[in-house]
Amino acid sequence: MSESSESAARLRAGDPAPEFTLTADDGSAVSLGEVLASGGKRVVLYFYPAAMTPGCTTEACDFRDNLREFEDAGATVLGVSPDSPEKLAEFRAKEGLTFPLLSDPEKEVLQAYGAFGEKKNYGRVVQGVIRSTFVIDPDGTVAKAFYNVKATGHVDRIKRELGLA
Repeated sequence: MSESSESAARLRAGDPAPEFTLTADDGSAVSLGEVLASGGKRVVLYFYPAAMTPGCTTEACDFRDNLREFEDAGATVLGVSPDSPEKLAEFRAKEGLTFPLLSDPEKEVLQAYGAFGEKKNYGRVVQGVIRSTFVIDPDGTVAKAFYNVKATGHVDRIKRELGLA
């Protein structure tokens, strides 16, 4: 493996999903354990670099437009970025997003999931958020882990993986 020491280890199917409690766009505290305990649902947890940027807006709106299918399949969608809760609230209102956006300004949860580290940005290697998505089963284990995903078409891929498309 050629990952740098700066990059967190990547999660794989069967790994326990790291527990977290983060502040949501509405100021409430959201913890993975509580979401999983509220009805035995799966969680689709996606990490994105920054609210109100073109790719992140595309991805968030794609989740919004397909949210009913995820909910009907017993999945809760949560988005996480390093943005402040205030910026996330603005993003959610501007785009009519109908699922919680969580703030991780210290990037601790991003690092725990291996979604922060070295990545290529316009041909240069930089430290930043690695666009990633995890499907977490009701028992708290990772069912699927997707790293370095593209904003466009990613939601359809997750739907296919979950047998929704």
